Amino acid sequence: MSPRSPRDQKMHVVLVHGAWADGSGWAKVIAPLVAEGFSVTAAPLPLTSYGDDVEALEQTLEHRAGPVILAGHAYAGAVISGVRSDKVKALVYVAALAPDEGETVADVFYRTEIDPRAPHLAPADNGLIYYPREAFAAAYAQNATKDELAVLAAVQRPISPACIMSPVGQPLWKERPSWFLIAEDDRMIAAANQSFMAARMQAVQCPFAVDHTPMITAPDTVLQVIREAAATVADA
Repeated sequence: MSPRSPRDQKMHVVLVHGAWADGSGWAKVIAPLVAEGFSVTAAPLPLTSYGDDVEALEQTLEHRAGPVILAGHAYAGAVISGVRSDKVKALVYVAALAPDEGETVADVFYRTEIDPRAPHLAPADNGLIYYPREAFAAAYAQNATKDELAVLAAVQRPISPACIMSPVGQPLWKERPSWFLIAEDDRMIAAANQSFMAARMQAVQCPFAVDHTPMITAPDTVLQVIREAAATVADA
């Protein structure tokens, strides 16, 4: 009997946005996956604390039936590592941060020198961290079009320092197969840092010459990695 395909298994792909973003950033990934028969959800995070974000993702997973491929961008790499749901069969990290147990997001973000084109980030008067609008083109998504940059700036959501300063528990990548899309032209999270985390996780490393937001500027690369993860789970 031949292995069932992701379509036959009713595979769900849950996509998780990072800091200063929302689910709209996954639009170019969602449509092709749905056309291929996957069930797709862009999970919203409150970005109020690491614990709040993990809880919000757990709540999204509660409403999904069947096996899940969980993909996280940037900060969301830490969030997808924090859930415990048995539904999750594989993890996909997209230009992401993946702290180990006891580390914080800030610990792994600042492992390597920050690109000089990236902005200095600090809390505003209300205690939240905003991303400078002009820096989307300089560091966040240097390969994006003018229209894409306008959307990124318009939908940005600030992040609380509590998201990046809380030590994480045992990460799920120690228990599930993982894939890591390494963005070689990333100006936010150094490619060398991504490679370090991917190697430590024993993830399947998928390097591409893309910027920090490949789901927007190079969606085919993200789709390739998700499809590989889904096929591997389906064949297991």
